[in-house]
Amino acid sequence: MSSARSMESLASRLDKLNEFERTPVTENNLHSGRYFAAMFCGEHIAATEFVIGALFVQWGASAKDLLWGLGLGNLLAVLSWAFICAPIAVRTRLTLYWYVRRIVGPGLTVIYNIFNAVLYCCLAAAMIGVSASAVILALSKSLHISIRHPRLDDVWPNSVGWVMVVLVVGAAVVVLAIAGFKRLSQFSAVCSPWMVLIFIAGALAVLPKLGDFHNLSQLWTVFDTQVFKGVAPPGRERLGFWHITFFAWFCNLAMHVGLSDMAVFRYAKSWTYGFYSACGMYLGHYLSWICAGIMGAAVGKGLNPGEMADTAAGTAGLIAVLLAGWTTANPTIYRAGLALQIATPNWPRWAITIAAGGITTIVALFPVIFMRLLDFVAIYGLSLMPIGAIVFVEHWLFPALGLRRYWAEKKRVFINLPALISWVVVLAVCFPIEEFTKGHLQSPMALLGVHLFFRWLPGWFLSIVLYIALCFMWPGTKGPTQAEPARAPAGRGAPAAPPVKPPGAAGAKNGLPYLALCVTILSLLVCLYLPICVFLGGSDPQVYKVNLDNYKTWLMVATVVYFVGAVTWAGQREKTKQGS
Repeated sequence: MSSARSMESLASRLDKLNEFERTPVTENNLHSGRYFAAMFCGEHIAATEFVIGALFVQWGASAKDLLWGLGLGNLLAVLSWAFICAPIAVRTRLTLYWYVRRIVGPGLTVIYNIFNAVLYCCLAAAMIGVSASAVILALSKSLHISIRHPRLDDVWPNSVGWVMVVLVVGAAVVVLAIAGFKRLSQFSAVCSPWMVLIFIAGALAVLPKLGDFHNLSQLWTVFDTQVFKGVAPPGRERLGFWHITFFAWFCNLAMHVGLSDMAVFRYAKSWTYGFYSACGMYLGHYLSWICAGIMGAAVGKGLNPGEMADTAAGTAGLIAVLLAGWTTANPTIYRAGLALQIATPNWPRWAITIAAGGITTIVALFPVIFMRLLDFVAIYGLSLMPIGAIVFVEHWLFPALGLRRYWAEKKRVFINLPALISWVVVLAVCFPIEEFTKGHLQSPMALLGVHLFFRWLPGWFLSIVLYIALCFMWPGTKGPTQAEPARAPAGRGAPAAPPVKPPGAAGAKNGLPYLALCVTILSLLVCLYLPICVFLGGSDPQVYKVNLDNYKTWLMVATVVYFVGAVTWAGQREKTKQGS
């Protein structure tokens, strides 16, 4: 009986985690820019950066192509968030998963959202798999438990130990994802500054292992000839400037052009918060991919993120891989849960998040999901992009074209057939069916010789043109959009009661937050100073080994001090904010 009451009490507390899953976010629940900066840093300084950076090395990217290609591609991604996704999110205050229902009809919405959620679960599964590789190496180092890590060409789980580790890591990720947007942002805010420095530290510390250098010219030679060599393996096309540019642009295609990050930006005070994505793109994708490539080159062949991190940063590196996986998998599962809510309208968000997390953890058991990450990222973005294009068209272009916005909702259409036809046609033209049929069937794009990384852009324009053309021919779509009933500004009905300050809060002086902040900053400076010493210490094997061992030991000490200081500072800051 008491057990039943406990379960009811837990469910009741979880139900109070209101995240405006089905209604517009109210104005008093909007967040400041630091939440978005933290979340983008945490999500895009991820465990998968270890994989992507190493794959750039193995697939033949050259140093010059990489630096310029990532610069341009990430800029285009930031502009896509700022000018395509964020403005729609701020105007509607809805998730894409509920806003799309007004445009494509409830039937197609269910199909799209289930498809969307499954792909997000696969993406989060890659993060869990990468984190599991760090746990495996940590168990081997600390407890001498030997678990076989999947190889580059493995598709199926290769050991019972791998399965057990993935299940444990997946359970931890799901628990954090249930906490919701604000808690995820707070978790990311603590982890992000340290993770950036771990990537930098790892790259600096292993550079002397790759070659001798005494000036910038020699350092560039090492970077250009020992890391990003520009030589692809047999049977694979070398990644050039435009491949890298387009990969960096569409790496998060489903989030910006595909509009899934409406779930995030519905909490933004202004559409300009879209520019906070630059924190993730340049500290994450640009800097982290380059650093991960250096670490991958130092390890050599194969793809083992745990080994890369351990070689470059020791135990602190393993912790970074684990936390980087969590900070990316958490918001991805959160999005998957929001998407599935449309198909399970009577389920609370926490319950559907558990369901999404269960699917994610099962998928994570298959190592192929992160071993072929570049291809998967291209496929999942390409698959979701057409619906984002349709929403973009109907939201912005229909009034100017004389077409009725939300005509499917007004006519009570179950499935918006022009939208369905546009989606199917674009997938038929662009989807890489040849990857799954060993070349026996080929898409039109493949027959034209268009690389997988380039297909989404013509597909996006094809979606727009096709949907507009079909809607012009479809009955009931023409005419001005009726003005929607004015809605009172959210959160401005009854004035909110002022927060009650705890006794003695006013004027109380507490030096603990400042002390914790100083400790946090100093520990981060130490995390940067230690690898610089290794970097400047030269490449003599004996001296380098001693420097590297000392660096790894003290980096772990600085890491422990950082998290004590950062968690204390964040907790005190939250208390001060609530009491003010």
